[in-house]
Amino acid sequence: MRATWTILRREVYALFVSPMAYVMLTTWLIWCGVTYWFLASYFVGQQFSGGPQDSPLTMFFGQTTLFYLPLLVFVPLITMRLLAEEHARGTIELLMTAPVTETQVVLGKYLAAIVFWMALWAPTGLYVYLTSVYGHVDLGTVATSYFGILGVGVYYLALGTLMSALARNPIVAAILTFLVLGGLFLIGVGQFLADENRDLFAYLSIWGHMESFSRGVIDSRYLVFDSTVAAVALAFAIGALKLRRIEG
Repeated sequence: MRATWTILRREVYALFVSPMAYVMLTTWLIWCGVTYWFLASYFVGQQFSGGPQDSPLTMFFGQTTLFYLPLLVFVPLITMRLLAEEHARGTIELLMTAPVTETQVVLGKYLAAIVFWMALWAPTGLYVYLTSVYGHVDLGTVATSYFGILGVGVYYLALGTLMSALARNPIVAAILTFLVLGGLFLIGVGQFLADENRDLFAYLSIWGHMESFSRGVIDSRYLVFDSTVAAVALAFAIGALKLRRIEG
């Protein structure tokens, strides 16, 4: 546990001191600000006066493609360097000879990515405040929306960590993560197009995931799906590191 905590702190420090991190944070905040402004303007223009189920916040937290498309870019950028950069720099051998296990390495780096993911979303609390000033906000719905976002992060970042463990170059890791997440995103779109197996597509869909949470409903099926995919992805990432140790 102590080794995992040490790696976690090291990775968090590395993430937040790099210029790339602040470029990402700035770009993310601009995107979120423009998205919220666009949605708020739409509701004002429509003179919408619905309840918490019909507000800029429910739209912001997963009701439009503006929520999902940037995730296909930002998640690969967060995870691409976690393990692939160690291979690219030749420091993976040094890390593997340290008194740490593959599980501790993967978990430490993965949890650091989770911390950065939460830091990305923390400033969006401002939109909750602004909405509460000019309208009604259901804090329970807001809480479930953020819970759903954490679930998406657990799921997506685990897949990114796996791709970073498999690749030997951060750019390759980012491309692999983008392709995997993009494929899953397209599978989810099937719930809107397919007549047969619609329920299966909806279960696999991140759209269905956030549709539920952004409306204040905690669906345990999605929690099981997120945690299962994350556990399997991390297990494969640990296995990839063990294989690299054997080969080395």
